[in-house]
Amino acid sequence: MSPLADERDRIRAATDRILRGTPERSNGALTIVALAVEADVPRNAPTQRHTDLKNEFYDKVRARGGTPDSQQRLRKQVRRLKELRAADAEEITHLKADVEALVGALHQATAENQLLHQQLADRTAVLRPLPSQRH
Repeated sequence: MSPLADERDRIRAATDRILRGTPERSNGALTIVALAVEADVPRNAPTQRHTDLKNEFYDKVRARGGTPDSQQRLRKQVRRLKELRAADAEEITHLKADVEALVGALHQATAENQLLHQQLADRTAVLRPLPSQRH
């Protein structure tokens, strides 16, 4: 058997295993990458040397009409991670705004403190201590 014929046979067998849900080497995803891994052939074999088998694989996937549970779970997880990422980005934006406000307040308090120290040193201001709060 020629190497190309053997490769074609392995791709066909891999197609059958993936579509039956019994992959032996791959994760069983309905992708050309998983097909190549399952067939133990280079990734470019189905996409360049055996395009008819690639098209046949995709035709069979479309004919099934459904998405495997594993892919549905992964897609759901991807959606959830994207939502979390968006929420994190929003929180980061709020935190950056808070940091800017706090830095401004710190600068203002520092300037007021310096002014009070200067007035105290010059003895130009009347300073009264605030009543202490007892707990």
